[in-house]
Order: sequence, then structure tokens, then C-alpha cells
Amino acid sequence: MSGPRNSPSCGVCGRKLVKNGSTSAGRTRWRCKTCGASFTQSRPDITRKAQLVAFGAWLLDGRKPGELATSTRTFFRETAWCWNITIPPPPPSTTPADVLMLDGTYFQSWCLLIAFDGRHVIDWQWCDREKKIAWQQILARQPAPKVAVIDGGTGLQAALAEDWPHTRIQRCYFHIFQTVRRHHTYRPRLDAGREIRSLTRALMNIRNPDQAVLWLGAYNDWEQRWDSFLRHRTYARAHTTRPTGVPEHRTWWYTHRDLRMTRGMFRRLITGNQLFTWIDPALTTEDHPLHRTTSPLEGGPNKALKDLFRAHRGLPTEHARRAAEWTLNSLTTHPHQPWTLVRPQHYNPPPARPASTPEDDHIGPDMGTHFSWEDGNGIQTGWAGRSRR
Repeated sequence: MSGPRNSPSCGVCGRKLVKNGSTSAGRTRWRCKTCGASFTQSRPDITRKAQLVAFGAWLLDGRKPGELATSTRTFFRETAWCWNITIPPPPPSTTPADVLMLDGTYFQSWCLLIAFDGRHVIDWQWCDREKKIAWQQILARQPAPKVAVIDGGTGLQAALAEDWPHTRIQRCYFHIFQTVRRHHTYRPRLDAGREIRSLTRALMNIRNPDQAVLWLGAYNDWEQRWDSFLRHRTYARAHTTRPTGVPEHRTWWYTHRDLRMTRGMFRRLITGNQLFTWIDPALTTEDHPLHRTTSPLEGGPNKALKDLFRAHRGLPTEHARRAAEWTLNSLTTHPHQPWTLVRPQHYNPPPARPASTPEDDHIGPDMGTHFSWEDGNGIQTGWAGRSRR
């Protein structure tokens, strides 16, 4: 029978076929009026496309395999080739965004870096951890935005300084609060810790530049009030516990190291103009402020990925990566249509060659497979030790 088309021809005599009912499975039966041969026409392209649609419905929409195939085993067997499809990030944007949120999320042994403009996923990159060279892969593909909202990772800041030097940076307020909480806990023991924790919480109540000026004045008062307190030293003695990170040759260290780290963080944010970028009059208006946290990214793409892995527990690493790509692709401005990415090697991959082992290699003449009389494998005669009775 000829290839799929509306007027198939007979594979025996080449004459035109006519419809002749259907099979028990519901497929159209074709019959040749000349030689009497009977055929059924198959459309593997339509079948694969239907399998791909069912795979996406199961992966992204949470449809049960039993609703998409005759059985769960049948569904997983028929859609196994769909895991071979790699969905690339969207093409680079032609116009720079006003603000981009950059953050990474971890699962298994991988890290997924995501660029998000507040509504759609712009780009993503796989890596092992959030390091400079990994972030540069995204920054090199996208035009520099006006503002980048970041969590404060050193690798991302180094990549921004090199690839997007003119982009203003807004440090995420939530991550600032998490850093202060990590240094002083929710219930600080010292008065200085309680005050800086209250100042950090007050950041979320700022709405305009005038309130930002008042906050900076309050922070400056805190530094002056506790300056001498933060200069206290602890000297190494026999029963004094040495903090982590203090080398053995040091004879003293600052007593309130956590408070000093918090002070250093705020000093860097203030001097680098990374604390109130979101209400800078040069970038925005009072009625339309920019984002000050990465919460839209955390509650959008990152949450979608966490929900995906929760719904499909136990995915192998490669399948988890493909599932994450499908999810992020669905959150882009113009998602790739998976069927347009299908290639013959996806549903008909070349056979895998078995990996050779040292035991399989021919080492020498004594390790060959030829016949040897010395092995005692000659023709055996007689009763092999049995009695003749």
C-alpha cells in the first residue's frame, strides 16, 4: 500500500483502492477491486502527535495515564520517546526589559537559573551551582535591562558587573531579611540585634523616597549608637571557644561578629545604591514602582517547578530536567510547540552500542577463544571412571 494520502493505491498491482468498511479496532479497511487485496492505512505521524499531546497533558496538566490510554503501562510505553525531546530557551528578546528578576532553584544535583520579567520566563540555564560563568550564559543572550532584582549571590553580582555594567541592581528585601534572621535569629539576644531586626522589617513599609531618607537616618543613628559596642574584642585563652573561620594564629577576634557582618551588608547595599533602586525617581514614578523582591519569581516559575516535582515524584535526573524545560516553556511569552521540535532520532533513536570492558579485550594468545588440547577439552573416550558392570 502506498504512503498516507486520501487516495491510496494497491501495493500489489498499483490500482486505486476503495473503502471497504472498518476493522474491529475502528480503522478504515481498503480493498483493491482488481486483485482483491485488502489493506489498512497507518498514519504514524498522527499517532506520534497524539502521543505527544497526551504526554504534555499528563506532565503539565496532571491528567491521569488511565484517562489518556487504555492502561498506565500502555501510556508510559507509547510516550517513552517524548523524554528525548529537548526544549531550548526562547529566542533572545529584541527590546530590553525594564526589570528582570534573576534567581536559581535547586533540585537533585542540578541548579536551574531563571530570568523572569514579572509575567513571563525570559531565559533559563542549567548548571551545578550559581556561579559567575553560569550566569554569564544568560546575560550574554539577553539585552541589558534597566534594573535587575537579585538575591545577593556573589557569582551573579560578578557577572552583572562584567556583562551588564550599566544595569542598576535592586537587592531583594526578602533575602536581606533572611540574612539578618540567619545572623540574629527571630529573637535576638542583644539590644543591637533587636534594633537592626526592627529596622530590617521596616524596609517593607517604605513606599516613597522621603520614607527611604528617614530610614537611612535611623540606620545611621544605629551605627553611631553601637559603634563602640561593635569594637569589642575577644582574646584567645585556654578555655575560649574559637569561632569558625578564625585562623589558629589569630590572638583575638571581634566579639560581635554577626552584628558586624550585618553592618557590612547594609553598608555595601547603601554605598552601591542597591537598597532603594525600586523607588528611584530617575527610573520610575511614585505610582508605578519597580519590583523590590524576587517573590514573583519564587511564587511563579519556582513554585511551578516545585509543584511539578511534587506531583511526579521519583523522576530520574534526565527526565526531571526535561519536565522542568516543558514547564518553563509553557511560562514563556511565545512557547515552543513541542511537535515542531520532534526529529526522527527522538522516536527512532540509533541502537546504543554496548560499552566494552577490559575483560572483553583480547589480551594475548592464552586468553583467546581458540581450541586448545592443553585445556583438557579433547575428545573423551571410555567410561570416564565408571565401572563396566
